[in-house]
Amino acid sequence: MQASIESTGNLERRLSFSLPEDRLQSHIVGRLGEIARTTRIKGFRPGKVPAKVIEQRFGAQVRGEALDGLLRETFDAAVREHDLRIVGSPRIDKGDEGEFSFVATVEVVPDFGDIDVSKLTVVRHSAEITDADIDQMIENLQNQRRTWAPVSRGAQDGDLVAVETWSQAGEERLPAEGTEKGSIVLGQGMMFDTIEKGLVGLAKGEEKTLDVEFPADWRVPVLAGKTVQVTVKVAEVSEPVVPAVDEAFIKSFGVKGGDVEQFRSDIRANLERELKGALMNRLRREVGEQLIAAYSSVEMPPRLVENEARAMLAQQVEQIRRNGQNVGEIPADAHEGFKDAAAKRVLVGLLVGEVARINDLRLEAKRLNETMRLIASTYEEPEQVIEMYRNDPQLMSGLQNRVMEEQVIDWIAERAQHTEEKLSFQDAIRQ
Repeated sequence: MQASIESTGNLERRLSFSLPEDRLQSHIVGRLGEIARTTRIKGFRPGKVPAKVIEQRFGAQVRGEALDGLLRETFDAAVREHDLRIVGSPRIDKGDEGEFSFVATVEVVPDFGDIDVSKLTVVRHSAEITDADIDQMIENLQNQRRTWAPVSRGAQDGDLVAVETWSQAGEERLPAEGTEKGSIVLGQGMMFDTIEKGLVGLAKGEEKTLDVEFPADWRVPVLAGKTVQVTVKVAEVSEPVVPAVDEAFIKSFGVKGGDVEQFRSDIRANLERELKGALMNRLRREVGEQLIAAYSSVEMPPRLVENEARAMLAQQVEQIRRNGQNVGEIPADAHEGFKDAAAKRVLVGLLVGEVARINDLRLEAKRLNETMRLIASTYEEPEQVIEMYRNDPQLMSGLQNRVMEEQVIDWIAERAQHTEEKLSFQDAIRQ
């Protein structure tokens, strides 16, 4: 098979190649023969369907499948012939030399020169789970299950306060009639600090007028940048009722025996999983920043960067929609705002791949299985999750890519100049 190549940019190549027509026809004839032997068509005995009928019913489909398969095979052979290390997906168009000629436009890995990771400086963080961290998590779980009991005393931090408000900005009252109603937990910064502090000490039915300074960019124009009189009236004050850490409470989290030591052990295991992921994210960021600083002058494949920018935009739009917000019309060039971040992400990804290739790093089966079991352990039926990964090639491929990246990041960090820094658990998981 002969394929010609030309450079159309620093990192872009154009491959011209032709499909072997005889192989295509041979494949089509063979596949139609298989179908003729096995297919059942009403009015014909099995294996006795005329070739013309088979051709009319299945010919277009078989030809399309054969063409796609041979196109991929021939393109891959052309890439190997010219020793190209391509990135992203190729753009394949029809050529000018007949039905079986094609032109593939591809982008290639840039030349990074000598990748010497020993010149990088990396901070490796570590942390341990303490009994205090477990106590804090149990307290968080208790607060998640808390209920509220009305009280007649004045409100204090931690109380749930049902409040009615209205504002007077010069001659204008907001709302024009009635009040705005809502509830806040004091001390959590859910309202302006002036309002929260003003509510402290007020009991049900009491009210107070406060001078509140609104920021210049406040969402209500009539209030923006002004000091406004805000009247608050307390409709109800409720104090939290936190459940005891008893057998029933523990069982509600899936600990069948209700044993407190098993409960703490399960919490520790969950925190260790969270910590492991957080420390890897920190290390990935550390190594990534060092790689970007060292190789930022290297040109990145423009189409790959654009595709990454579009993917990042789509991810953000999806997140906004999940939060229940209206995205509105997205400008055609909205992805341009992600180009810099996308270029950095592409740079790190390509460098990690080059480090793995140059140093002949291979995915460690043990590490893959450990990660898969770690993910599965967060579900009620871990073995079913593992089976799902093993039976889904796309899911498994994603996991393999993730584990391989982490493996290479570790490899780079071990050989870079690194310092150790110990963090508390809370600091380590804070992103």
